[in-house]
This record gives sequence, structure tokens and C-alpha cells, in this order.
Amino acid sequence: MSLDIEPETATPAVTSADIDAAAERLRGIARTTPLQLSQRLSEKTGVQVWLKREDLQPVRSYKVRGAYNLISQLTKEQRAAGVICASAGNHGQGVALACAKLGVTGRIYVPSTTPRQKRERMIALGNGHIELVIAGDTYDDAYRAARDAVAETGMIMVPAFDDARTIAGQATVAHEIVEQLGKAPDVVLVPVGGGGMVAGVLTWFSENYPQTRVIGIEPAGAPCMQAALEAGKPVILRTIDTFVDGAAVRKAGEITYEIASRLGLEIMVVSEGCICSEMLALYQVDGIIAEPAGAMASSVFDQWSPEPGQTVVAILSGGNNDVSRYAEVIERALVYEGRKHYFLISFPQEPGALRRFLDEVLGPNDDITYFEYVKRDNREFGPALVGIELGDPNEFEELMRRMRRSRIVVEKVDQDSSMGRFLIA
Repeated sequence: MSLDIEPETATPAVTSADIDAAAERLRGIARTTPLQLSQRLSEKTGVQVWLKREDLQPVRSYKVRGAYNLISQLTKEQRAAGVICASAGNHGQGVALACAKLGVTGRIYVPSTTPRQKRERMIALGNGHIELVIAGDTYDDAYRAARDAVAETGMIMVPAFDDARTIAGQATVAHEIVEQLGKAPDVVLVPVGGGGMVAGVLTWFSENYPQTRVIGIEPAGAPCMQAALEAGKPVILRTIDTFVDGAAVRKAGEITYEIASRLGLEIMVVSEGCICSEMLALYQVDGIIAEPAGAMASSVFDQWSPEPGQTVVAILSGGNNDVSRYAEVIERALVYEGRKHYFLISFPQEPGALRRFLDEVLGPNDDITYFEYVKRDNREFGPALVGIELGDPNEFEELMRRMRRSRIVVEKVDQDSSMGRFLIA
């Protein structure tokens, strides 16, 4: 018989008192992470923008807050049964650390898309207390496998977001923000996956500082909370982009949705390319290594401007980024910023055609970064797939005018087409 408690039926609603109690449990476990003024974003927006640096937690994300708060409240019998969780990476690291601290055996289910760096960190943080199981291609696949294992073993599920204890623990970040800032901010920007942290942060501010505006930020490839709020209930997204692995969730939680709906959560959606551009800015300008989900909140300033005089806090939720992903991050950022474009070009099959293209079409500061040419039986034209990086994104229209004046036949590859997704993703 499972000792797990179904959160959607038995767990009470989260209150500010629950969050304050969680903050006490986490003393000495979760780090009080810095609240850092962002010079770059403050200058960009004209207001004070602060970054809550949850990437500096012992597990390099805020997830340890919820995992430890839940596991520490289990009974002796429940701890003896062991715990199970599903994770895209960060929650698993929080569970692993909590298991090591509390001497509890754990099993962590992760999708195949979880970066190797996160898998290795889970094993290291667990210090012999956890078993890692790869199940499916998405978080939801891993979650189903974990639920099946709970039914078979009687181990305790530690939900990544849809449990009041998880939500209360994750929301302790709100408690810290006000203590560190010395006042309540005007706006708090919270990244959203399944909705645990944003539901808790919204709860705490609604009860203590209702004038503070809490905005959830979701990736365009997996906007599950936006879909739930529009539908009036959590719904399953048919397809998702798993690039923002820490927030690639097909369905928002039942409890998190109820809180978001009841308290009127605002949602903004940002593109994966925008997130990549912010990741690079954080790294190159601020010296901060952020994972895609970690950069979501601060990426929103590309499409949203706070009101003059406001104080805004963006939660930088995690820094578990695999260095092998940076090539894709750079590619997506260049395309988003309008610096990189792909074309199908039919070159005349005659001497000097490519040279004329370089001399007459390509701008002096432009560069060919991809070139694939296939000579076919057609004696008049030879097709090539060409990637061009512009020195100045504002020169794109001039590049297109030069192409139209040339003798070559050009077709721009739409980044949302099948070929565009193949080249960029």
C-alpha cells in the first residue's frame, strides 16, 4: 500500500503561514541567495531591476527549497519507505540533496532530454542515497513512470510543483526578497514550468503585500499555465519545445492552477530565441551562467517595459547549464536578433557565379557561416543551402534588395518551417 498522499485531493491550500514555517525549516539548508542589482537591465529599462540569484543555491537552483520542505515533514514510516520524484533536472538535484541530508533513500526519474551535467550532479549530490532512472523524452513521460513506480513500491512521491509542501518551500524566495530589499517590490517576475514557485510567491505577496504585481513568465514552446488559465482548467499541450528543459511541462498542476486562477496570475510568454539572447547577455555582460529556464524572467524586458520609478525583481531560477548546449544557444540568439538567416539559393552553373555572389550580394561585414552545395543533373542551376550572419541586423532589407537585383534565384528559409526548425534546433 502506498503511503503517498494525493495532492489534488488531500493537501490543503497554501498559506503565507505555511511559507513562513517552511523558511524556518530551510535555515541552514537553503542558502539566502543574493539580491543583486542588474546594471545592464536597469540602464535598459530606466528603473531598478534586481536579480534574485537562485542559481547560487547549493544545487544551483531554487528547487532544493520545495524538495527539502516536503521530505523533512514526512513521518518516520514514510521516510523508511523512501521517496520518488520526476524531474527535468533541477528538482531531482533538490531531492538528491534532501535525501543525503535526511538519510532517506530516493529514486529519481528523468527524461532523456535532461542534460548530462544535471544527471551527474544528481548522483553526486545524492551521495549514495539515490538511484537515477531515465524514462521517456519529456518531463511528463518521466512523471508517469514515477507514478507507476509509486503504485508498485509504496515509496513516497515528491512532486516537483503540485503539492502544498513543495509550493510553500519554493515560495520562501518571496520572504527573502522583501527582507533583502527592505520593502516590497512593485513587480516580481517569476519563471513558470508547472507553476509551483509562482503559485507560492503569488500567495505570499497577496496575503502580505497585495500591491505587488506578480507576473509569471513562460516559454513560448511550453506555455502550460497560460493554456490552463485560458481553458479554465489544466490542459495537456499537444506538442512542446523541450529546449527550456527546466520549464518544458505539458500540463500545469491542479493546485498551482487553482491558486493562479483564484489570485489572478498574469502570464507573459517569451520565445526560446529571446531566452537565448538573454542567456548570452547574462554571461557576456554580467558574468552569470544561467540555464534557459533561469534566464526566462529577465528575458521579458525585450517585450515589456515597467512603469517609471518602479522596482522590479526577476528571479534567476537556475544555473545548471551544460556547456555543450552553447552552440545551439548562440544559433537561436542570432536568429532571434535578426543577425542570422538561411536561404535556398540556385546558383547559375557557370564559372564565377559564387564569386559574383560574394562581391555583389554579400555585404562587407556579412559572413557565410553555413554552405551546403549539391551539384545535380540540371545544367543551368546548382542548389545550395546558405547561412548568412549579418554584421548589422538592420542591413537585412538591403541584403534582400541586392539578392533581387542579382541573377540568382533565392528563397528565404522560414525559421518556423520544418527546415528552419531542423537548422536552428
